[in-house]
Amino acid sequence: MTLDPVLAGLLGAAFLAGGIDAIVGGGGMIQLPALFAALPGTAPATLLGTSKLAGLAGTASATWRYARSVRIPWRSLAPLIAMALAGSLAGAVTVTHVAAETFRPLVPVLLTAVLAYTLLQRDFGTRHAPRTLGRRDTLAGVGLIAAISFYDGFFGPGTGSFLMLLFIRHYGYDFLNAAAAARLLNAATNVAALAWFGSRGHLLWPTGLAMAVANVAGAQIGTRLALARGASFVRGVFVVIVTALIVKTGWAAFAHGR
Repeated sequence: MTLDPVLAGLLGAAFLAGGIDAIVGGGGMIQLPALFAALPGTAPATLLGTSKLAGLAGTASATWRYARSVRIPWRSLAPLIAMALAGSLAGAVTVTHVAAETFRPLVPVLLTAVLAYTLLQRDFGTRHAPRTLGRRDTLAGVGLIAAISFYDGFFGPGTGSFLMLLFIRHYGYDFLNAAAAARLLNAATNVAALAWFGSRGHLLWPTGLAMAVANVAGAQIGTRLALARGASFVRGVFVVIVTALIVKTGWAAFAHGR
């Protein structure tokens, strides 16, 4: 029995996306374009929903793996998870009415700022020292989570990188702990967006479930690498993936604007 070449390509993309996403996020830059290329006649919202199904399986399995080795502050993250659910749902609802290309030109600019900040701050993300935030900083963090989550439900590329930057810069996490917390919130954003897309029939269940299995396999390998090699390894992968995201999203914005 031979595997359909289109499905084989999607499974390979999902496996690679799961591995990258488990370490630093950014798997969507591989998985979503693969779906658009393989199924060009399918509605964009349906491809987004299918990608969310595969992504949810991978991020949930990565979160479970991290939780076995890294202390995740569930109580303090609970309100952020709730905000992630609400923000992503709002984004998913919006994308069914507004073209996702609205965000396209902004993504490479924001990612360039993330990369520049990471490279200029040599000790950025190397020390894990969670901060006790005052009311103003707490509200600011919740607001930023809401904005990133809305973006994930609406469009998505770079969400994991934005979440990691927030946990490192605002909450004082190192790269490894930020990776764990970001995966947890990313799982929440995927749940909300998937619920909306699924309820509207924007989901290819057989394709999505097959890709989910491949995504989980990749996520488990990626998580083990991150846990085994530590924060410095995650930082290095972060720089590489953000650079790749800048090139990819920048080219997409340029090509779309021509």
